[in-house]
Amino acid sequence: MSWRITMIGALIAVAASGEFSLAADPRFPDWPCAQAKVPEISLPAVWAGPSLDDVQDKWKDDAKLAALVARLAARRTPLEEAQKDASEFITSSTDKLAAGKQLFAGLFDTLNAQRSSVMNGLERVMRKQRTAAEKIRSDTLALQALQDASPPDQPKIDELSNQLIWETRIFEDRRRVVKFVCDVPTTIDQRLFALGRVIQQEME
Repeated sequence: MSWRITMIGALIAVAASGEFSLAADPRFPDWPCAQAKVPEISLPAVWAGPSLDDVQDKWKDDAKLAALVARLAARRTPLEEAQKDASEFITSSTDKLAAGKQLFAGLFDTLNAQRSSVMNGLERVMRKQRTAAEKIRSDTLALQALQDASPPDQPKIDELSNQLIWETRIFEDRRRVVKFVCDVPTTIDQRLFALGRVIQQEME
């Protein structure tokens, strides 16, 4: 029994540490990452080419181009492969300027949407973590009360101990996932910048 209480105590310390109670930026109270939250990718930060105002959503009307955008934007596609495919698409086009602008417009829209989806997911997890931390604290107090009772109700103590172990395990699993996923928006930024650079080079 003592090992259970020790394990729970260690994990309760994590939940009660305040890690999920204060946001790094008060403008975004649900943002769980150490990295600053930038809600959207700024076009000038990733594109130094010609204006995209005249192409906008035209890439969506070309099935071949839309399929290429989806493949290049997918993180499962290695970046080097995506850069190669982007280069070949532009060099094989009769109008390199139009092809490059439409391809990047599609990548910009698609990767920005992916990024927003990831960030919204992180904030949903943050809210779940706050709720979970409160539940763990509440159940810990209940467990302590059961242990202090005379005589102690051992079956209830065991049941609540097992529940707390499960709750804290989920809490810790989510915490590890959050730390991993926090890097994804930056990875998307870097991918878009790298692809944009290749596209601009081939347009010249």
